[in-house]
Amino acid sequence: MRCLLLIILLAVPAWGQIPAQANIYRAQLTREARAAWGLEAPVALFAAQVHQESGWREDARSPVGALGLAQFMPGTAAWIAQLYPADLGDAAPLDARWALRALVTYDLWLWERLTEFRDDGLHRWGATLSAYNGGLGNVRKDRQLAAARGGASCDPAVSRWFCCVERHSNRSAAAFRENREYPRRILFLLWPRYHAARW
Repeated sequence: MRCLLLIILLAVPAWGQIPAQANIYRAQLTREARAAWGLEAPVALFAAQVHQESGWREDARSPVGALGLAQFMPGTAAWIAQLYPADLGDAAPLDARWALRALVTYDLWLWERLTEFRDDGLHRWGATLSAYNGGLGNVRKDRQLAAARGGASCDPAVSRWFCCVERHSNRSAAAFRENREYPRRILFLLWPRYHAARW
């Protein structure tokens, strides 16, 4: 119950600044999202994800080697480009158009593979964003771990991300903390900002 209350409190729209450079990419992100997901694409959510990943900096480089607006690791960029050669062409994570198209494409690829999570606009997105940040295999391992030791509050038949699977992992403390903060920050802090701005 306490976890659910926290989610509700965090879901209250968070007013704040959207970086000015985000508007440079707004039309492109909308086109790419709708091309991959259809007219009902959650553009505001993808904008929140780009905000979290790079702060809308096309030349962003992380200390671990992630690149561009969508912060793709070189190996992931090459893999997704090979998976969708007609849509993505050669991997180019420092190219804004490529990065935005690859982000929405990869999110869709993950979303389609996480059907075991409740599709209520919250839990499945939590799992999808966690997988984008830390790998699909890790999300599946975490779900198995939650089912094995989660107790009554984490019934595997319910397949909830928040207050259930998100609490279980065998990752290092730092990796666990980063991975669990990632979907929460996007869904409960940044997404409401972009939604309020009518992205």
